[in-house]
Amino acid sequence: MTQEQIKKVIIDQILEIAPDIEEGDIIPEGNIQRSLEIDSFDFLKLLTALNDILGVEVPERDYAKVETVEHMTQYFAQNLVQ
Repeated sequence: MTQEQIKKVIIDQILEIAPDIEEGDIIPEGNIQRSLEIDSFDFLKLLTALNDILGVEVPERDYAKVETVEHMTQYFAQNLVQ
C-alpha cells in the first residue's frame, strides 16, 4: 500500500468518525485533535478503525508520533506489514 493510499484511508476514517468535517477542512500538517476539534475519544476511535483496516496498532507511547495526518501516514507506512 502506498503512502497516498494510506493517507486516503486515514482521511476517509476521519470523515467517518467526524461527519461534520469536510475533506477540505483537513490540514495534513495540522494537529488532528486541535485543528478538527476531535476529542480524545474520537481520536481513539480513529486509531482503532485504522488498526482494523491497516493492521497496525499504535501504542499510547506513540500517540505524539501520529498527531497529524502526515505523521500518521508515515507511521502507518513504516509499520505496515506487507
